[in-house]
Amino acid sequence: MIEYGQAFWLALIQGLTEFLPISSSAHLILLPRFVNWSDQGLAFDVAVHMGTLMAVVGYFREDFKSIGLAWFRQWGDTGASVESRTGWLLIQATVPAVIAGFLLNKVVEEALRDPIVIAISTIIFGLLLWWADQKGRRTRKIEDLQPKDALLIGLFQAVALIPGTSRSGITMTAGLMLGLSRSDAARFSFLMAVPIIAAAGCLKAVALISEPGQVSFEIIFLGISVSFVTARVVIALFLKSIEQIGMTPFVLYRLVLGFALLVWFW
Repeated sequence: MIEYGQAFWLALIQGLTEFLPISSSAHLILLPRFVNWSDQGLAFDVAVHMGTLMAVVGYFREDFKSIGLAWFRQWGDTGASVESRTGWLLIQATVPAVIAGFLLNKVVEEALRDPIVIAISTIIFGLLLWWADQKGRRTRKIEDLQPKDALLIGLFQAVALIPGTSRSGITMTAGLMLGLSRSDAARFSFLMAVPIIAAAGCLKAVALISEPGQVSFEIIFLGISVSFVTARVVIALFLKSIEQIGMTPFVLYRLVLGFALLVWFW
């Protein structure tokens, strides 16, 4: 059983970092190591994933509504539309990460949750994000993406299994490399997050059923609430400001964090 303070800070970190290109997994692995916290348990992991999932679904509720309705209506008289194509793009972009997660999740959990791995991936993929942000044309919109583009973004997303990579960071990197504007690269990344976060939450929930433990509903509620509110604010502020500030502040943060970890743990 974790304490309220630990629950608050872990949920806050999850909400802050899930949608920023700085890697939530890295922060959630490292914070307990630095402050000597015990493992928060599967139930709490499911709770904070639920909070961030609710945040992104709530923020993009109109988008998901129009995409979902158009995707089903395409089989009728209305035919294909921009929204139904976006639905297909999201499906195509999700498949590689789902397959990779199913096949490699155990290997990642056992072999790659190391501070040195996190440090190296934080630096390398931070520099790749900077390069994509500087060199990308930033002239395309989501509706300009082709199936092969969505598949490439999906393959990049699969790389995010490596702690320190950042799921949002690597998918934004791919989007920028393909010429998307910063806001559209971020928007597509956030839309892609829903099936992935849902799949990760379901995977943890299944493990929780097979390994039940003591659960405090007050702690669970706290985790959901804090991660939801924080993630909702982060999504709104990020989309509002990203065209102006670019990716450089996040890249600099990644470089500082990565080199600090190398010095600390090498």
